[in-house]
Amino acid sequence: MTEQTAVSAQHITKIYGKGEAAFTALADINLDIKTGESIAIVGKSGSGKSTLMHVLALLDKPTEGSVLVGDKDASRLSGRQIDKLRNKNYGFVFQQFFLNGNDTVLNNVILPLKIAGVGHRERIKRGLGALKAVELEDKASNKAANLSGGQKQRVCIARALINNPSVIFADEPTGNLDSHTGQTVEDLLFRLNKEQGITLIIVTHDEDIAKRCDRQLHIKDGKLMNRGDV
Repeated sequence: MTEQTAVSAQHITKIYGKGEAAFTALADINLDIKTGESIAIVGKSGSGKSTLMHVLALLDKPTEGSVLVGDKDASRLSGRQIDKLRNKNYGFVFQQFFLNGNDTVLNNVILPLKIAGVGHRERIKRGLGALKAVELEDKASNKAANLSGGQKQRVCIARALINNPSVIFADEPTGNLDSHTGQTVEDLLFRLNKEQGITLIIVTHDEDIAKRCDRQLHIKDGKLMNRGDV
């Protein structure tokens, strides 16, 4: 059976600024990420790893080149079509939690469904299912502000799961957590990858997380490096 490609970058270049102030954040990046793979994007601060994630995740447009999501070429799509493609296929987990502390855990999780116009009953059903997947169903009615850091990050993972994404992008997902709590969140992400076949793309400084991934993409000065060149 032929492996399917979840995300593909073709000659991606990203330049910020113009003229003498221009800065090349990514330089002619080519890569294919297979469906169900776990990938670590690693590199020093300023290397371009977060920029690469943002471009692959359709949160930022490349200056040159194309991002393919399955068989869809994002460079040929309108802004509205890109939003729809991203919301359908991608889930996001960031170092910052971006939760509304005064609202309930369940309402934080189902927000993407509300934005998408999904009916109330279906939102509740899917929200509780996502919370069950991260073992927080009993916290559904709690205010998000009253959760621990690790619980908040698990709520973020539940929110990332709410649209049944094929790919989860995680940017330093354990960066604000102590080692024990970080391990719990890390284990959860890899369990989703292995058990549900969700493609996992992680930007990380953490060597232990990177080693757990199927592949490591090392980036330096905006370029993908062979391991021996890093």
